[in-house]
Amino acid sequence: MSILLVTGASTGIGAATALLAARKGYAVALNYLRQRAAAEAVASAIRDAGGRALAIQADIGAEPDVLRLFETAARALGPVDALVNNAATLETQSRLDSIGAARLHRIFATNVFGSFLCAGEAVRRMSTRYGGSGGAIVNVSSGAARSGSPGEYIDYAASKGAIDTMTVGLAREVAEEGIRVNAVRPGFIHTGLHAKGGEPARVDRVKSLVPMQRGGHPEEVAAAILWLLSAEAS
Repeated sequence: MSILLVTGASTGIGAATALLAARKGYAVALNYLRQRAAAEAVASAIRDAGGRALAIQADIGAEPDVLRLFETAARALGPVDALVNNAATLETQSRLDSIGAARLHRIFATNVFGSFLCAGEAVRRMSTRYGGSGGAIVNVSSGAARSGSPGEYIDYAASKGAIDTMTVGLAREVAEEGIRVNAVRPGFIHTGLHAKGGEPARVDRVKSLVPMQRGGHPEEVAAAILWLLSAEAS
């Protein structure tokens, strides 16, 4: 049985990914920062359906927490051989000239440092270079990495641009060590993240920019993530 670790798995794309992964036979470690009840509810739903799941609190921007996260998952479920770097945050919509250093530190600590730290720990455990048997990593980027999100959150967009670059570099770095690294770049998806930006109904406002004239749903993104984790994407 493959062991999947999903960061930011209490709601949205992370929760949808965890639920779909469990249906496909993965044992799932669900990371959360503050939303314990939501994460435990997802884990309980998986266990009630006959799957294996564990909710683990950790701040992925803190290196000791990342190590504890992987070690806890390994002890409870087995060695992690699949990682979804999904955890991300943003703040109230703002122009760049109103963004200060404290906000930048908060955004990049989770969105960039967290993804780097989790990917590094995953490589040390999966890579054949360190005696591992390989695995797969999927990073969750954003369409904002290409649009830049002007007038809303250029800082969030820039953090996702960093994820795109990291994905390309890491994929080339560990491809011969049995690890596949890919990313998905969701567009306008109905999740609670927009409320954090101060506009809960943002997707309805911008959906006309999408050729299909609708926003996406977390389950649609989860399906792409699970395909990239699977042997079908070899």
